[in-house]
Amino acid sequence: MDGRPHASALRRGRYSEAGRVYLVTAVTRERTPVFGDFFAARTLVQALRLEEAEKRARTLAYVVMPDHLHWLLELGEGSTLSAVVGAVKSVTAHRLGMRIWQPGFHDRAMRREEDLENAARYLVGNPLRAGLVEKAGDYPHWDAVWI
Repeated sequence: MDGRPHASALRRGRYSEAGRVYLVTAVTRERTPVFGDFFAARTLVQALRLEEAEKRARTLAYVVMPDHLHWLLELGEGSTLSAVVGAVKSVTAHRLGMRIWQPGFHDRAMRREEDLENAARYLVGNPLRAGLVEKAGDYPHWDAVWI
């Protein structure tokens, strides 16, 4: 065993609460930098917006990295976190015509305002820490957005 959690272990204890804010991380298969391509990154953003249009989730912020997504969202009424993230992954893969995503995703429920602020700092600072940009706001082919 390699010590890494498997998708089924990530689902254990997952509870979806409407109105709750979650920080979700989804990773591409084998960390392939699919979203280094502008068209692929925009396709992912369109899938996030579709979830908002369908009122299944309200996007607060996101950052699309070459090989993963961080998404800060508020879960909509009658939706489950697994269904919302699954829909984004499915729509993106279908529109790009390839298997993109690693199974499962990581989520963290935000419980206090401080959690939300820390998540936002983490999310926006991700491209900076990865060495993809020199300062926050310089995002050439990926996207980091506060809504």
